[in-house]
Amino acid sequence: MAQTVGELRVDFVSGAVAHRLKFGGGRGQDLPKAMGLRAGKTPTIIDATAGLGRDSFLLASLGAQVTMIERSEKMHALLADGMARAHDEGGVFREIIERMTLLKGDAKELLPTLSGEAILIDPMHPPRKNSALVKRELRQVREIVGTDEDAADLLHVALETAEKRVVLKWPAKADPIAGIRPCSHQIVGKSTRYDVFMIA
Repeated sequence: MAQTVGELRVDFVSGAVAHRLKFGGGRGQDLPKAMGLRAGKTPTIIDATAGLGRDSFLLASLGAQVTMIERSEKMHALLADGMARAHDEGGVFREIIERMTLLKGDAKELLPTLSGEAILIDPMHPPRKNSALVKRELRQVREIVGTDEDAADLLHVALETAEKRVVLKWPAKADPIAGIRPCSHQIVGKSTRYDVFMIA
């Protein structure tokens, strides 16, 4: 039976995720570029804050092996359920899911035990400065996982353990996280930016 929390469910087979799979623009999209996917290069990736799993699914659809970490029990159950349903769908969905590994735990503790060329961190973002309501789905996720007060600590651990780069996914207009060294470069979209920290 599908695991749902309220009406929140992780769905890789239909809706926004399937649309992005078909029409998203491949490696030319901001996220794959930020993560270092380019012609002939497909880094191993760790998604330290898996959430709904959409970024991991996109990266896996482009050929990357992705390890996802989720510390919320409920969110982990939703992800596991969504991955199982996509795997059962077979075809391209099964191929993508087979490149995704889901771990449960605190990324700050797990990252030092894993090896990945690129680490993605997408913390629950600070509340918007404007009063526009955040999408209901994201509000539901926030209700489950809370706010990531330890985002700076996680970023520090990632910078110590990544082999090639760490990417912070952050609202385009939000201030940088305090206490973190300046990023190497940024890819800025309409509402989201990717702060890329290259590891020397």
